[in-house]
Amino acid sequence: MNNFKRRARYELVFLLMILAFCLITVLNINSGSVNIPLRRILTILFTRSGDPTEVGIIWKIRLPRILTAAILGGALSLSGFLLQTFFQNPIAGPYVLGISSGAKMTVAVVMIYFLDRYNQVSSYLLIAAAFAGAMLSTGFILLLSRKINSMPILLVAGIMVGYICSAITDFIVTFASDSDIVNLHSWSLGSFSGANWGTVSIAAWIVGITFAAVFLMSKPLGAFQLGENYAKSVGVNIRFFKVAIILLSSVLSACVTAFAGPISFVGIAVPFLVKKALNTANPLVVTPALFLGGAVFCMFSDLIARTAFAPTELNVSTVTAMFGAPVVILMMLFYRKEKVG
Repeated sequence: MNNFKRRARYELVFLLMILAFCLITVLNINSGSVNIPLRRILTILFTRSGDPTEVGIIWKIRLPRILTAAILGGALSLSGFLLQTFFQNPIAGPYVLGISSGAKMTVAVVMIYFLDRYNQVSSYLLIAAAFAGAMLSTGFILLLSRKINSMPILLVAGIMVGYICSAITDFIVTFASDSDIVNLHSWSLGSFSGANWGTVSIAAWIVGITFAAVFLMSKPLGAFQLGENYAKSVGVNIRFFKVAIILLSSVLSACVTAFAGPISFVGIAVPFLVKKALNTANPLVVTPALFLGGAVFCMFSDLIARTAFAPTELNVSTVTAMFGAPVVILMMLFYRKEKVG
């Protein structure tokens, strides 16, 4: 009976998230300065025929942006889950630990340098720069973790690393040319507006391969959640496993930062909500649910960012903070109550 209830709960949560994904996809495609009826949207999606203007709006602008938000949203939530597993703390995330800020700093340097000299910069170079920045911040946090045993102090240290990287980025931008600042402005605050099919293709390959690697690590992740000693007792190579977690989470964070800039709270709020909805932290179940939940969360946030004050567009990070910060506060209250209880 318990297994039946558990499976029914999993199926219900996945079904609701799939329905939410489909609904938000339609709303995103239909929302904008040009209103396209649902019947014509479906015709354009399945046949790519109809009014050339409407076909161009859906296939060249709205659909790439929606898919980019979905892929990168899933990547962010998965990265947060990996970091929370590694540090054994639900507040750990790429934005809080300064990893996103480190990636932002190196991407800003590369963008300014290459745009100033060559007027273009490749997506792969941006991802490589973001990965280098993410690893730089992560390495510094890991060095601190050897000296600092208190997780709250370590999290504060991560926040300070983020502030330092943001300060360096602002300093660099101050001395950049006006054209470079224009290119950096919307990206540095978090935005999916520059998405195209090239972005979708590269992000899908990188995130897809990383997702598959995380999913294959479900059993070691589950063992590690029960403690490092338990993981060792069941044959997990702890040193290799920790390196793998850091590399995978850094790749996911770097991909998001390279294409959309730093986006806050997704990596903390979504894992908490998904685990509470499923009532389990089993990576075999949680991993695909996290990806789907992160996709829905970022697609919804992007919809609000585009439509709330149209034609003015908000930054995605502003919207994710508005919805994610209350969840984080609720999470801290929940864990405090659980400890007291």
